[in-house]
Amino acid sequence: MKRSSLRRLAVTALMLSVASAHAWADGDPKAGEALFAKTCGGCHKIGRYAQAAFAPQLNGIFGRLAGSTSGYVYSSAMKASGITWQRDTLIAFIKDPTDVVPGTNMHFWGISDAQKLDDLLAWLQANQDVK
Repeated sequence: MKRSSLRRLAVTALMLSVASAHAWADGDPKAGEALFAKTCGGCHKIGRYAQAAFAPQLNGIFGRLAGSTSGYVYSSAMKASGITWQRDTLIAFIKDPTDVVPGTNMHFWGISDAQKLDDLLAWLQANQDVK
């Protein structure tokens, strides 16, 4: 195979892997922001000046080990869960927190609507690198 063909193949593979990794981010971050404010924002904070209060702040949630942010006292169940927050773990937890982490301090009725979950995750992703 020619070097240029290998290079094109490598670039295509990279583009596909990036696209598949972010395909779930098809949600609407603005709709996710509104949903966050209505359902999550009373306890969780996100954004430049977010700090833990009644619940942990959610900046940089993707890839974070559950129960690991400073400034918040987590339940022993959350600290022992071994969960790393990714798309699948966040969706499962947001749908039913006590099913995913029995003994969690998060008392939330859950969100099961797929579009709302995509929107919410898009908003969280939009704030992934906020410090």
